[in-house]
Amino acid sequence: MAWPGSSRRASWGASALLAAALLYAALGDVVRSEQQIPLSVVKLWASAFGGEIKSIAAKYSGSQLLQKKYKEYEKDVAIEEIDGLHLVKKLAKNMEEMFHKKSEAVRRLVEAAEEAHLKHEFDADLQYEYFNAVLINERDKDGNFLELGKEFILAPNDHFNNLPVNISLSDVQVPTNMYNKDPAIVNGVYWSESLNKVFVDNFDRDPSLIWQYFGSAKGFFRQYPGIKWEPDENGVIAFDCRNRKWYIQAATSPKDVVILVDVSGSMKGLRLTIAKQTVSSILDTLGDDDFFNIIAYNEELHYVEPCLNGTLVQADRTNKEHFREHLDKLFAKGIGMLDIALNEAFNILSDFNHTGQGSICSQAIMLITDGAVDTYDTIFAKYNWPDRKVRIFTYLIGREAAFADNLKWMACANKGFFTQISTLADVQENVMEYLHVLSRPKVIDQEHDVVWTEAYIDSTLTDDQGLVLMTTVAMPVFSKQNETRSKGILLGVVGTDVPVKELLKTIPKYKLGIHGYAFAITNNGYILTHPELRPLYEEGKKRRKPNYSSVDLSEVEWEDRDDVLRNAMVNRKTGKFSMEVKKTVDKGKRVLVMTNDYYYTDIKGTPFSLGVALSRGHGKYFFRGNVTIEEGLHDLEHPDVSLADEWSYCNTDLHHEHRHLSQLEAIKLYLKGKEPLLQCDKELIQEVLFDAVVSAPIEAYWTSLALNKSENSDKGVEVAFLGTRTGLSRINLFVGAEQLTNQDFLKAGDKENIFNADHFPLWYRRAAEQIPGSFVYSIPFSTGPVNKSNVVTASTSIQLLDERKSPVVAAVGIQMKLEFFQRKFWTASRQCASLDGKCSISCDDETVNCYLIDNNGFILVSEDYTQTGDFFGEIEGAVMNKLLTMGSFKRITLYDYQAMCRANKESSDGAHGLLDPYNAFLSAVKWIMTELVLFLVEFNLCSWWHSDMTAKGEWQLVSVSQLGRISAGFTGYFSSGMCWFTENSPEQSGDFSALSVKSHPLCQVLCYPV
Repeated sequence: MAWPGSSRRASWGASALLAAALLYAALGDVVRSEQQIPLSVVKLWASAFGGEIKSIAAKYSGSQLLQKKYKEYEKDVAIEEIDGLHLVKKLAKNMEEMFHKKSEAVRRLVEAAEEAHLKHEFDADLQYEYFNAVLINERDKDGNFLELGKEFILAPNDHFNNLPVNISLSDVQVPTNMYNKDPAIVNGVYWSESLNKVFVDNFDRDPSLIWQYFGSAKGFFRQYPGIKWEPDENGVIAFDCRNRKWYIQAATSPKDVVILVDVSGSMKGLRLTIAKQTVSSILDTLGDDDFFNIIAYNEELHYVEPCLNGTLVQADRTNKEHFREHLDKLFAKGIGMLDIALNEAFNILSDFNHTGQGSICSQAIMLITDGAVDTYDTIFAKYNWPDRKVRIFTYLIGREAAFADNLKWMACANKGFFTQISTLADVQENVMEYLHVLSRPKVIDQEHDVVWTEAYIDSTLTDDQGLVLMTTVAMPVFSKQNETRSKGILLGVVGTDVPVKELLKTIPKYKLGIHGYAFAITNNGYILTHPELRPLYEEGKKRRKPNYSSVDLSEVEWEDRDDVLRNAMVNRKTGKFSMEVKKTVDKGKRVLVMTNDYYYTDIKGTPFSLGVALSRGHGKYFFRGNVTIEEGLHDLEHPDVSLADEWSYCNTDLHHEHRHLSQLEAIKLYLKGKEPLLQCDKELIQEVLFDAVVSAPIEAYWTSLALNKSENSDKGVEVAFLGTRTGLSRINLFVGAEQLTNQDFLKAGDKENIFNADHFPLWYRRAAEQIPGSFVYSIPFSTGPVNKSNVVTASTSIQLLDERKSPVVAAVGIQMKLEFFQRKFWTASRQCASLDGKCSISCDDETVNCYLIDNNGFILVSEDYTQTGDFFGEIEGAVMNKLLTMGSFKRITLYDYQAMCRANKESSDGAHGLLDPYNAFLSAVKWIMTELVLFLVEFNLCSWWHSDMTAKGEWQLVSVSQLGRISAGFTGYFSSGMCWFTENSPEQSGDFSALSVKSHPLCQVLCYPV
């Protein structure tokens, strides 16, 4: 099982390039050899190998030819410095328009729903056959359609991931615990049928829309397009739309809630079980804009989380799961003193409100008990009357009603609601009632507020990268009937989903530069989209991380220690911020250090803020070329040309007939005037045409090399490739496709090495940080535990002008066989400077270990072939220390707050293990190791060379400054300002990201596999 935590990694950077061929065959007394290798000999080897391999790379990549061609067009090119603030405001405006379009679709649904309900008269005897999403197309043993299961035409639709859907009609899902033909449900389904026309009309107006729906306050869920729902293995569909965040956020205002749970002796047994389930269901109804705490009471008060007494915490997923875990520790005993609990609850709400934190909008006390001996009116008079700002909701547990009158009076006297819960089956439906009460002010005032959720994963849709991230826009639907309008009746909530990738389509990646990117966050600081957001982890198959939807901006842009950028964006400001950043590439094994300028502003009409990061230097400049359409179109026809399909050159989603087109096909049709309905980015296409014309001669150059049989006779160089700043790529194979050593290179699944929505290819990004004309070399890292790559990639950048204030216009490179690359090295290492040609020492000597390492310290050549791709410090730690001392390398510390600490542990509930001497011995060893780690922690001696400690199962120290977000699976106690946490169950998880409880002491969290 994987454990979320904030892992600390060591990556490596070096000022020297492989072009200088750093060869560390010996370093003074570090090398275990009786014979020293003269430095002049090492330099000779380095020069010979470096010169030859650079010559090969330059020749087969065509780098000099491409640089020359761009130089020829230099006088026709206009270079512009990017205005970051202007750019981010323009992008925010584009997103605002896109979001507004979605909001208008939802608003039309609201108007239609309210009008339909206004015209409908409730009929308790109404019989209506609707399309039940579970029963459609189901037949009985005689072949007849089931009741509510009429024929419902379904057809695969590419816009909906080829799922079988009906784009003409919606269907209705009813939770398993509700009766399909309940009069309230049948009437609601009947009048909401009128939404079908609006669903279809919305989809015609905006073909990029996906799911549209209406979640009824009665519990049913109408979804368009219609789709069949499948129950789980137990025949159950537990989905209840009223529990979803979009429903809760739209139905109610943000709220501060204190939950009081009676744990007196009378609550023993089933009553306490029902009480715990009631608390859990209440937690389900709280969202990220809400704040809460839970207090159990008998003769004394017992905060469910003792570390968080006297305050409220944000109701994010991690906090709620943490509190749920602690609910299991509650047990019933003693006498219930409700007056003490009520006083504490009112004081907490008052104090928290005065701090300016929390929701500020609504406050409530949820009382869960089996009875109250008094009405406690003196307490309410002291704290809550006459304004009654705090609503009281009372839940009577059990079948007895002896004290029901007191609880009813308390709720009614404080603008709340009373309900009785007798069985576990009653819990969810009764808990939902409080939402209707809290929604009344919005209903009476007819406040149709538009709400947007944070990003979440839609399990029904996937793309090439797996599950799709979504955000939902939703609005409440109110009753407008005169007889109910004053009562504030909530009919439900309508909404539609917006894939986050729709936002990315509004972002012109070509204007952000090679390392630049755009990102968006919610009003809580959670990431909506960011290239560093990793919501999934892979363990056999991709799964969601426990807290993927609440990753804070400060956890990704962690170099901003004071949260300057985060706070400015949360407060919806417009401005600029700069800082040095360390960005990992190549599966986290390499790091690029650069200075980023951040520009940010809010997106009007939404709770989101948008940011743009531009790297200084070449990343701040953009150039415009100019060629004729005829020239460019001719060169786009070449078979070796491809474009970044994840970039938006043309919008192929607007019309169904365009959805099958690749971006390159769409551009050609657009330029030829064959598709007048296509909407394309004219500026980007003009630059694509320019790059196509300038790079066209390299195709003939590569072809001539391939046809020359004397060249590359041993077929060591297999592929040549180039990419330009507009996402245009060209590829040439020097061997047959079936002979390629790396069959996946530059294919659609090779996300690191192709242009995608988030970033430029890896070889492009690394080359851009080197001196133009110099090549950077690497062995691709595999995802497995052992690196088995048999190729070497070399790439270099093409710059328009010979100065830093010039954009990198392209990058070119080759991929060659590792065996070919290594053979060149061993040949060079046999050279010497002696006149007779006899070398006194070489890499062939048994007493000498020779290595070739790249500029991040990874081994390219070693006598032990299995060490290829390993980090040099793991093989020759003493030598690596020497290189650090010499200044050849420097150590860079990174923090990954999205990391998953992996721990494998088998547990047993049996007691016989206590008697096993082997278990006793292992327990003793574990205790000794724990004491050792605590000693290391105290003296800060834990860190070592390793760049991925968690993966290797070594000790991992994780420090966090605030608690707030420690969830299921971890227990702890507090001593001298320190929290010591140990894992509890491999099925649970803990997230150690920084959170919001500022008063909490410093915690040290130790995460280790056992």
